[in-house]
Amino acid sequence: MKKGILLAASLVVAGGIAADAQSITGDDVARMRDRFRGDPSVVAIQNVLTSNGDIRALALNHGLDGKVDHYFKYRVNVKGITDQKQSGRCWMFTSMNVLRPSVMEKYNLDEFDFSHNYLYFWDMLEKANLFLENVAATASKPMDDREVVHYFSAPLDDGGVWNLYYNIAGKYGVVPAQVMPETPHSENTAQMVALINEKLRVEGYRLREALAGTKGKARAAVVKEHKDAALNDVYRMLALCLGEPPVEFEWRFRDRAGNLVSKTYTPLEFYAEITPDDYSPENYIMIMNDPTREYYRVYDISNYRNTVEGVNWVYLNLPNDAIKRAALASIKNNEAMYASCDVNKHLNRRTGVMDPAMYDYGALFGVDLSMDKKARILTRQSGSSHAMTLIGVDTDENDVPVKWEFENSWGTEYGNKGYLTFTDAWFDEYMFRLVIHKRYLDEKAVEALSGEPVVLPAWDYMH
Repeated sequence: MKKGILLAASLVVAGGIAADAQSITGDDVARMRDRFRGDPSVVAIQNVLTSNGDIRALALNHGLDGKVDHYFKYRVNVKGITDQKQSGRCWMFTSMNVLRPSVMEKYNLDEFDFSHNYLYFWDMLEKANLFLENVAATASKPMDDREVVHYFSAPLDDGGVWNLYYNIAGKYGVVPAQVMPETPHSENTAQMVALINEKLRVEGYRLREALAGTKGKARAAVVKEHKDAALNDVYRMLALCLGEPPVEFEWRFRDRAGNLVSKTYTPLEFYAEITPDDYSPENYIMIMNDPTREYYRVYDISNYRNTVEGVNWVYLNLPNDAIKRAALASIKNNEAMYASCDVNKHLNRRTGVMDPAMYDYGALFGVDLSMDKKARILTRQSGSSHAMTLIGVDTDENDVPVKWEFENSWGTEYGNKGYLTFTDAWFDEYMFRLVIHKRYLDEKAVEALSGEPVVLPAWDYMH
């Protein structure tokens, strides 16, 4: 008997559970049952929850009804709502939405949009190449190494952040929407991405096998041979689903004055013509509020990019008050910003309002769900999930922000005709990052930019 107990204990420890771990006993269940039934409100709440499957609707705080409007003292001059459909391209839409107002002003247009399909094609192809390079670089490591697992778990996806737009647009240029329109597979990407990932896992595994024992010039030749074959196939899959990107195009449009304008460009020529001269990571800084890490430090997420030669995701970590001052100054100067947040936390999808008190799930279930932002990040309860364009802010009589506004990319049927309003309290809890011109940062933040970046692993929780 003792031998069996010792064996069981050793198995528990070997499985990663403490030797003194406690299982649920019959007495434990009896106590839970007694406590549950001892709550006089439990029957009413149970009846409601077992007959209504919409927990969000049941937890809605009606005390906020009519308390938050959609009017703003300061608002960037924007026009038109985009729709990313069933894709993870919010980072791309947002990066382009920030630039759209200046394009409309430059060409005297009532409306304008970029081709997201065009840039999506190149983003996917470049991510495939980067995956294969990462496979080659880690070929000597075992398959269960954390870095190898990270790469093979998702060879590519259509998510990203602003630096990916900078990398890919600067390399391949951009085109107007009508030059390379959306297709069913750019608007609903899951099936195509799954198949390309399957292909890349096949090729990545074969490449690892082929590289076993090779080195020097022979190794480089093996990598090139396998990559060329794999990328040819990925290009074929993308072109069949998305169409081939144009090498040159004619852009025809009619301006507000009624003039018909026609001009021929390459995508890179068009990008150069519509992009600010100082548009670079040296001037447009990603700032983040991450209370798990030291403020006024620069962080670099290793290998988070889409092109081999591109820049990584780099951010300056700042307290919220510094971020708000910079954002307010940018909006006052009619400059929208790339922004990202944990969008689904306390979002009323019908009204387009976000506030930390919008849903009281704890009161509905009679449990404590309170955590601060740091705890939510570390426990993976919260993290940035969606990018949108920050365009508006309302302030009180002392010019202190009370609420903010996003231009979203989910179409006009969502929220307040495509826009979302969030309170300043929600900003504190669920806003994560902005891309902003450094002229709006205070002296302390600008000084911090010169510090040596803290390099974070590719699988960092802020990924």
